[in-house]
Amino acid sequence: MTDQQPAAAVRPTSSRATAPSGGPLRPVGRIPVVDVRPAVDGGAFATKSVVGESFPLTATVFREGHDAVNATAALTDPDGGVHHVPMTCTNPGLDAWRCEVSADRPGVWSYCVEGWSDPYATWTHDAVIKIAAEVDVEVMLEEGARLLERALREVRHGRADAAVLTAAVTGLRDGEQPAGTRISAGTSGEVRRVMAAAPLRDWVSPSASYTWWVERDRALTGAWYEIFPRSEGAHLDEKTGTWVSGTLRTAAERLPAIAAMGFDVVYLTPVHPIGQTNRKGPNNTLTAGPEDPGSPYAIGSADGGHDAIHPDLGTFDDFDAFVAAATGQGLEVALDLALQCSPDHPWVAEHPEWFTTRADGSIAYAENPPKKYQDIYPVNFDNDPDGIYAEVRRVVQVWIDHGVRIFRVDNPHTKPVEFWQWLIADVARDHPDVVWLAEAFTRPAMMATLAKVGFQQSYTYYAWRNGAAELREYVEELARDSAPYMRPSFWPTTHDILTPYMQYGGPTAWKLRAALAATLSPTYGIYAGYELIEHVARPGAEEQIDNEKYQYKDRQWSRYEAGGDREGQSLAPFLTRLNRIRHDHPALHWLRNITFHHVDDEQMLAYSKKHGDDVIIVVANTDPHATRESTVRLDMGALGMSPGDRFVAHDLLSGADWQWGADNYVRLGPDTEPLHIVHLRRF
Repeated sequence: MTDQQPAAAVRPTSSRATAPSGGPLRPVGRIPVVDVRPAVDGGAFATKSVVGESFPLTATVFREGHDAVNATAALTDPDGGVHHVPMTCTNPGLDAWRCEVSADRPGVWSYCVEGWSDPYATWTHDAVIKIAAEVDVEVMLEEGARLLERALREVRHGRADAAVLTAAVTGLRDGEQPAGTRISAGTSGEVRRVMAAAPLRDWVSPSASYTWWVERDRALTGAWYEIFPRSEGAHLDEKTGTWVSGTLRTAAERLPAIAAMGFDVVYLTPVHPIGQTNRKGPNNTLTAGPEDPGSPYAIGSADGGHDAIHPDLGTFDDFDAFVAAATGQGLEVALDLALQCSPDHPWVAEHPEWFTTRADGSIAYAENPPKKYQDIYPVNFDNDPDGIYAEVRRVVQVWIDHGVRIFRVDNPHTKPVEFWQWLIADVARDHPDVVWLAEAFTRPAMMATLAKVGFQQSYTYYAWRNGAAELREYVEELARDSAPYMRPSFWPTTHDILTPYMQYGGPTAWKLRAALAATLSPTYGIYAGYELIEHVARPGAEEQIDNEKYQYKDRQWSRYEAGGDREGQSLAPFLTRLNRIRHDHPALHWLRNITFHHVDDEQMLAYSKKHGDDVIIVVANTDPHATRESTVRLDMGALGMSPGDRFVAHDLLSGADWQWGADNYVRLGPDTEPLHIVHLRRF
């Protein structure tokens, strides 16, 4: 990015352009600039990136006749400063121009593409041809001298560069020298360099301006670990036979282990009071016993609503202590925002208009057929939008004031999109560092639009994309088509999702899916217990039996630690290694830098990520049941190498080294490892 702002003759925009029907047209400009990308829905929504994230900016730029055109990207920073980035013509026949852009700080930026007439390139082209043919020799040489004199007058140059152009003017007018020597003085490599660095630009024609949101890196990159706070420290009292709830203080005792595994974010399911009416029992049964804790998503009781903490978990002092302890471990805290209520929520009595009343006078409970949630009332945002908007904004501020900067939003696709657009923008005015993750397992249009209106991250279909071909197709879509506005978060399982692949794939599947999530996507997440391979499903459902939403779960972590009776039965060391690899290799921090490579076996997947000199290659066998052998055929150019080059392939999981080139044998599966994560090391 350069701060040089070349002089330009800017053509006034015509106000007389009209459509054939009489309606207005956007003026095309003296030098047409069309098809600027990225332009999310034609510029209706902002393009997104994080600080330092590079992405391609492209446009089609052309003009009438044969005079040369050029293009420049103009980036306007949050303070109004304009930074110009030269563009390169990548396909002259299609007038395609491209550059890579990035931002050095967060805030609201904008960009446009400026097309302009390039008088120096036009003169160079014509003069070289004519002088070689001995046509208009003196005229062409004098025109070149005058052009460079104009560049000296109109464009700022440093002393050394000005001297280069002054010498060129002298050389062009030196009648003692042959024409070939004189034209060389005006077209030398040094002159071309100076004129490229600070060009003379005529008829500068800017495209429309496009909004660009630049956010902190956690909006793109992070490793999440989900917990139910009440389960951390929960235990069955042997004397009474009843469960004792964990608290925020006991949950904080789990933080060092989470941090030691290398996670960046600890995500808390709702911490609010839970209703008694229609409380669900174990495995979503309709009858709860007196000791059943209920679902934390059935929010609200006489103890308070979304702005309160469940008494069993503690107080706001305990919550603040949890946040402080997490911060001390290098963890950010993400809090679940579930905008729904139990029948006992204070809102139900104080604002019945915020809910949907049925013909019999009852309030409608939540349904997602065939699932029914009798313990939850969904909020109706249409009856009193001003009231409910203001109340939710107040609630969000409560948690921001207590140190929360990340919200995982439960089922945002069941609330109006315009509400989220307003809420996220309103919060961003005072707290631009707040990150929102959409848990929207829904149709593509809704998922995409939630991202466009402000959600920084989104859950995805990753859990159901298991084969090599479907994974490649899906990730290419995420890394190319939707990358300007949507950032994926890959979760192999959640507290609500346990696919057949994970139920029956054994430890190989659990290692593989965590590793693919951690290397395909900059953000991925693990639900507590993943390291214990909790693979048993509730009969007839794709979720865990004894779902933690409806009961306590004492995982007895100490039994899996050194000296415990289950030592060696946890994937915690594997997850720790994955996260260390992610932290050590910046190539894995980005989304758009992925390249897929061919593998002869259709069940195998190969891809690479490159950032500067850091290159990571992943080769995986997506079949968890069989060991497979095949040949991976690498696109050496995508790795920054030539076709015949060799390199050291250092496997970051096993520590093994091999010499690799374009074609390489691999053997992966249950009796070895399901994948290689290779760091490319040059000889």
